[in-house]
Amino acid sequence: MKFFGNPEVFRLTIIDIVLTAVFTLIAFFAVSPLCAAVVCAASVAVAAVNLIATCRRYRRISRLSEAVDRVLHHDEEINFADYTEGELAILQNELFKMTERLREQSESLKKDKIYLSELITDISHQLRTPLTSMNLIVSLLEKTSLNDEVRLSHTAELTKLLTRMDWLIDALLKMSKLDAGTAKMKKERIAVSALLDAALAPLAVLTDIRQQKVNVTCDRETAFTGDLRWQTEAVGNIIKNCIEHTGTADVIDICAHENAVFTEITVTDNGPGIDPADLPHLFDRFYKGKNSSETGIGVGLALARMIITSQNGTVSAENRREGGARFTIRYYKGVI
Repeated sequence: MKFFGNPEVFRLTIIDIVLTAVFTLIAFFAVSPLCAAVVCAASVAVAAVNLIATCRRYRRISRLSEAVDRVLHHDEEINFADYTEGELAILQNELFKMTERLREQSESLKKDKIYLSELITDISHQLRTPLTSMNLIVSLLEKTSLNDEVRLSHTAELTKLLTRMDWLIDALLKMSKLDAGTAKMKKERIAVSALLDAALAPLAVLTDIRQQKVNVTCDRETAFTGDLRWQTEAVGNIIKNCIEHTGTADVIDICAHENAVFTEITVTDNGPGIDPADLPHLFDRFYKGKNSSETGIGVGLALARMIITSQNGTVSAENRREGGARFTIRYYKGVI
């Protein structure tokens, strides 16, 4: 009775009964009672076969529906080998794609949750370290017995920690925008010379203090397509990393050239180089290498890679045979 409760099946059954009756009456009055009996028997047989086939099909659809429900709630698999005929084959194909997509989304969500948990842990650790130092400095500043020289020293250290936190929060906000795909980047023709000038300007004081020399080799015609503000941030972080890992009075060379495929910028230093164990993780978020400074956070290079790759670029790092490290940035003219 549940089968006949289906509106479609009920309508088809009524139509079969009506047609059987009509053709039987026509055969009875137009030909003979024997012919009417044959027509009636044939019509009933066809209707019965049709109902049996429909009943089997609906049962299989019902089982398929229950299997899909189990997949959605219990993560079970469907054996699609049982559904290989007609419209069921089409339904099977769509359901297979749906279940695979759901499984991929489920795995992706699990990975995102793990990543988010680790990210929050890393961020809290990075913020807790300067906050602890700041609380200690504030407690020292509260002492009335401090002389002006010590107080100024503590104040300078507090300012440095606040600047570090401000930079970290700003970098994390930029990374979150890039992760979410909400960062709006322009696509305009950028002269590499202008990019390098903008990237080096905030680092001039740092290079002067460390008595380092920066050599730039770049033609005025060398250019690429991108967002000047974002790419200045990326290239500046890479140059700053080289400055911080190079000794006093050392030299940093920056070269740029353009060909038919890409525009390349190389930043080379003559420092101690990168530890081989650090190379595979150098651009990982919050990764600090063996030779990193105490004030290093492990965000600058990760942010640089995210910005560069978001505008069809690549960045890599390697050690030179003659000593020192080399960072290679490439902005491709086509999709890679």
